[in-house]
Amino acid sequence: MKKIGMLTSGGDCQALNAAMRGLVKCLTNSSEDVEIYGFLEGYRGLIYGDYRMLSGRDFSGILTKGGTILGSSRTPFKTIKEPDENGINKVEAMKDNYKKLGLDCLAVLGGNGSHKTANLLREEGLNIVTLPKTIDNDLYGTDMTFGFQSAVNIATEAIDCIHTTAASHGRVFIVEIMGHKTGWLALNAGIAGGADIILLPEIPYDIKKVAKAIEVRHEKGSKFTILAVAEGAISKEKALLTKKELKEQMKASKYPSVSYEIADELSELLKLDVRVAVPGYTQRGGSPCPYDRVFASRLGSEAGKLILEGQYGFMVGIKNREIVKVPLEEVAGRLKTVDPQASIIKEAKMMGISFGD
Repeated sequence: MKKIGMLTSGGDCQALNAAMRGLVKCLTNSSEDVEIYGFLEGYRGLIYGDYRMLSGRDFSGILTKGGTILGSSRTPFKTIKEPDENGINKVEAMKDNYKKLGLDCLAVLGGNGSHKTANLLREEGLNIVTLPKTIDNDLYGTDMTFGFQSAVNIATEAIDCIHTTAASHGRVFIVEIMGHKTGWLALNAGIAGGADIILLPEIPYDIKKVAKAIEVRHEKGSKFTILAVAEGAISKEKALLTKKELKEQMKASKYPSVSYEIADELSELLKLDVRVAVPGYTQRGGSPCPYDRVFASRLGSEAGKLILEGQYGFMVGIKNREIVKVPLEEVAGRLKTVDPQASIIKEAKMMGISFGD
């Protein structure tokens, strides 16, 4: 009999349930007997032994549901080796609970931080298989992460809705899209939603060039402008600061986010009415789109196959439309960012989209 632990860690997103369902269906449809232990609220459940036995019934009817039936939480990797408030060694506690249950493998569904911790546990001798979950699509080693396409759909719809208001009132609208460190979501939603200006963390912007792009549109007869701004977008001036200096500036800022700062600067430069719309956590929620349902199910099934074959220490990803296994040590700690010279950026610029650079 194989005993499998499973947890969902970090921010929630669409298709977590679909991925777990795919994994469990693969395991339970095999000829091997399996027991499945679901750890509640991510790594926290593994640390404190908070789990429940799961059966195939738990995964019935969840393909279309967003969120995660196991719950999730953020357990920062930078503090994972530090004792908790009660002096518990978190890494040792996770190893102990894994061994007490006699697990053969732990399946982790998570993003960048979750993969760092998963790789640490692999280095500590645990059998690990992971699945790439994040709306940011910034995990190294895979062309796509599940949750991303669903989030693109929601962010695109937000931009679509803003278009009619912006056109009706002749306003400049900034739609703030999730993405602190990478701009995949803002880039794709911006293009899909017909944004005129897209600002990304990877391409520091010059506010005067952003203003000029708006002026040019007005001169050509366009009375409104839509900006898709990643929440991690940064000006050329701030991009020159050290991490510490930037952090201090952000703490001292009167603005809740970069979009409001950009709105104020553009209002001053252009003497126009600039509004901000923030879809926020709606981008993480709701039912997964058909693409994510299929993709997450495929990943889950392949992860189940690896577990049944005893192939551990891998993330299941996708390359050139084919599911692949990627060594965890190649994934952990590496970020997949938007290349400013990528063809998609060049093609967007050829269509007249400004990136403020």
